[in-house]
Amino acid sequence: GTKKKAACPGLGLFYTVLSAFLFSVASLFLKKIEDVHSVEVSAFRCVFQMAFVLPGLIYYKTGFLGPKGKRVFLFFRGFLGSSAMILLYYAFQVMPLADATVITFSSPVFTSLLAWIFLKEKYSLWDLLFTLFALTGVVLIARPPFLFGSHVTGIEGSYTDHLKGTIAAITSTVSTASTIVILRKVGKSVHYFLSIWYYAVIGLMGCVIALFVMNEWRLPYCGRDRVFLILIGLLGLGGQIFLTKALQIEKAGPVAIMKTMDVVFAFILQILFLNHLPTWWTVGGALCVVASSSGTAIRKWQQSLKKAKQSEI
Repeated sequence: GTKKKAACPGLGLFYTVLSAFLFSVASLFLKKIEDVHSVEVSAFRCVFQMAFVLPGLIYYKTGFLGPKGKRVFLFFRGFLGSSAMILLYYAFQVMPLADATVITFSSPVFTSLLAWIFLKEKYSLWDLLFTLFALTGVVLIARPPFLFGSHVTGIEGSYTDHLKGTIAAITSTVSTASTIVILRKVGKSVHYFLSIWYYAVIGLMGCVIALFVMNEWRLPYCGRDRVFLILIGLLGLGGQIFLTKALQIEKAGPVAIMKTMDVVFAFILQILFLNHLPTWWTVGGALCVVASSSGTAIRKWQQSLKKAKQSEI
């Protein structure tokens, strides 16, 4: 028989770093946009995803609805995934870039908790400890006045907006974790292009309805903002594709650990281009969240390796 061509070592991890960089630059451009609501930015990104994914659906002949038994899961994947995107974009607009990124990076901890509830996966005392670490990091970033006093420093704008952004980022993180649980449930029975298609279509429908209800639809006045919208769509799509490809050729544990680069890039871009130095509270929260998510990833990786060795015996 013919031998399969060996995969390039480390290619999946390189894809992960590249994905993290593209997502971080897209977030930076989002911070630079003026007078455009986060829901409208999300709508533009969904349009770009639909335009680029449509040829793939036609080429792979996947159809537009998917297998009958998987359509409900695909719908909720699209609804929760697009909701996470809208809430994350809102958080990026009203709070420091690094703060919002760190909060959303706690997603693996919530994924473990939801997988224990809905998929009956194992949830140990270590997982509980990592969850507490992640929550501690979120508290250090949110800095509620009843714990830190009425004079909160190192935030953008008012504390009310900072709190709204924190709630949006946490809700986005839980929605992302729910999406990952759904994708685990679906498995490889659905092509990843079809998964992205549901994400874009349902997201666009939701954004259009929300924009008309809020009366927030407007074209950007500045030509620079229009360029930023296009780049956000392209970079977001590229980041999603590279992350999906990374998970296809590399184990989930190393990919999750390498995704800590999201936080690193967020801090670097915030300092270089937004002239906003993070506070020590943010740094402490980032360390807690990164330690928590990395610990969760390492635990899951060890468990998968153990199962693989047992299956070989």
